[in-house]
Amino acid sequence: MAQLRALIAEDETILSLTLMKHLEKLWPELRICGAVENGVAAVQEALAQLPDILFLDIKMPGKTGLEVAQELAEEWPDDKPFPLIVFVTAYDDYAVDAFEHAASDYVLKPVSEERLSKTVKRLQTRLDNGQERSGELERVVAQLRNLMPGVGNPDYADQAGVTSGNVKVTEKLNMIRAAIGNQIRMIRINDVLYFEATDKYINVVTAEHSSLIRVSLRELLPQLDSNQFWQIHRSTVVNSQYIHSAHRDESGKLSVKLTERDEKLPVSRVYAHLFKQM
Repeated sequence: MAQLRALIAEDETILSLTLMKHLEKLWPELRICGAVENGVAAVQEALAQLPDILFLDIKMPGKTGLEVAQELAEEWPDDKPFPLIVFVTAYDDYAVDAFEHAASDYVLKPVSEERLSKTVKRLQTRLDNGQERSGELERVVAQLRNLMPGVGNPDYADQAGVTSGNVKVTEKLNMIRAAIGNQIRMIRINDVLYFEATDKYINVVTAEHSSLIRVSLRELLPQLDSNQFWQIHRSTVVNSQYIHSAHRDESGKLSVKLTERDEKLPVSRVYAHLFKQM
């Protein structure tokens, strides 16, 4: 049997080294195939290494642990078993009981050997069960729907808001101001067909034009009406009023067609439940 491998994504060097040290003692057969310090590197290394286990810090530069898990759920090869994910978190990040009943395990900072020992035993049990491993991707997707902003959680915007300075902003957008050269284009929110995130900007697409705004989806989502604007991919939020139909191709990939545009927008596994037959 091939040696089991784990990847650690943790931006605190001391904590990462402590986690490695404890794992070497508790699970000497497990090989640490890498340790990265940010979410972008975590995605890249995970897709390159295809490890059996991922230890993901919830709060990392670049991408959060949840965002890493979401992107991996979308990009993971169909013919490879999805890794078991262990979130590394603090008490203030998320309610602990949310992880107690979730598909993935968690460890709290600072990592204790006693608590990590319980996690190791759980992982070993699940890895010994082939059927458990084969359904891991589906379980992670179901968990992400409950934990990711805007996924099956219409009250997220009211709970989270957007922080601007010391002011928490929860008002819904009615108008978007986009800079076009020396001019400011005023875009009514109801005219937006979809938002598409790029590296540093969001492309705001209407039937007539596209405009760039310098904001992240993480900041934008709480300002949108989740009943009207649906996130269908980690980088795409669509105005549901303009969805014409959803299609699944021969490989099983889902996409949506809009009433005012020719292009098809991909739907990731995490959001496919939005298009189940009623």
